Amino acid sequence: MKTPQTLRRWGRLSTSAAAVTVLSVTASGCMVVHGEREILPGATKTEAARALKDFTAAYNDANAANDQALDSDRVTGPLADIDGAKLRAGAKNQPGGNPDYAPLKLTDTEFTIPEKAGWPRWFVADSKANKGADNTRWLMVFTRGGANEVWEVSYLTILAADDVPEFKKDKDGWAEPVTANAGDLAVPPQDLAETYATYLQDGGAAFAPGPHTSAWRDARQKNAEKPGLVRQYLDEPLTSGDYAPLGLRTTDGSALVFFTTRHYEKQTAAQGVPLNVSDANVKALMTGEAKQSITLESVSNQAVLDPGPGAADQKVEFLARIQGLTGAKGE
Repeated sequence: MKTPQTLRRWGRLSTSAAAVTVLSVTASGCMVVHGEREILPGATKTEAARALKDFTAAYNDANAANDQALDSDRVTGPLADIDGAKLRAGAKNQPGGNPDYAPLKLTDTEFTIPEKAGWPRWFVADSKANKGADNTRWLMVFTRGGANEVWEVSYLTILAADDVPEFKKDKDGWAEPVTANAGDLAVPPQDLAETYATYLQDGGAAFAPGPHTSAWRDARQKNAEKPGLVRQYLDEPLTSGDYAPLGLRTTDGSALVFFTTRHYEKQTAAQGVPLNVSDANVKALMTGEAKQSITLESVSNQAVLDPGPGAADQKVEFLARIQGLTGAKGE
């Protein structure tokens, strides 16, 4: 785990009121060009359905057994980080597996497959799940970097059904991807992670108010210092390889964009004040001993609506965000 000392800077003192927990669920593949020039669909509907079936089977095996190795070839990017850490913690806390795990079932799936040239290729599966609220949809981004690779899920986003945008499609039903440097959007997708990390530290006008923007900043600032305890935050964009942003054009000219960030929270206790590390998952992932401080590392994947030129409001709107603990270091 990278420690804050290896990073470029600590942010100003701040805090989050939300507890850092290991989430059961939560980037795309690296752009590798092999010389293909023809614009083709990322997958056939049959390939997409098979990829979803393979992912679901591996995901269920891994979560039932608390064994990260069982789905390691079916997940990548932020999902691999978040769910992998959860499974490592589960392996320590329940080494015999999770007897209470209810297998994931995905139904009523719609595939949105963009046309593009070169690799990686990718598509989005939008499914009804047997977990969570009845009116939610699971959006999973499948990606692969070459014809001989298997499909892996990089992003998993859970949206209210009414928040899933209508995607722009051609006469054959293929979707339109947005380029990383799309200049007609409020924030080019390649800049979203950096803009968000900067916003969390310094504020700004790029994002619409909400629980993942203004409310999170307010909570950090209100709880920066408590009697005997100080919290510091560092926010870091993840933009390359399996963490590069991906987006689909919507019918109104905007885009649904997925992107990734990493977050650190350092809690430092005053001399003589004990740090109470009670969360079993934090304990399972922690290295060192939390004598005076503990640094929590988490990865977050976001799904946002990035406005196009015709949108009345040019602020980026968060549709969903999934954050999971990926490491902890005591000092």
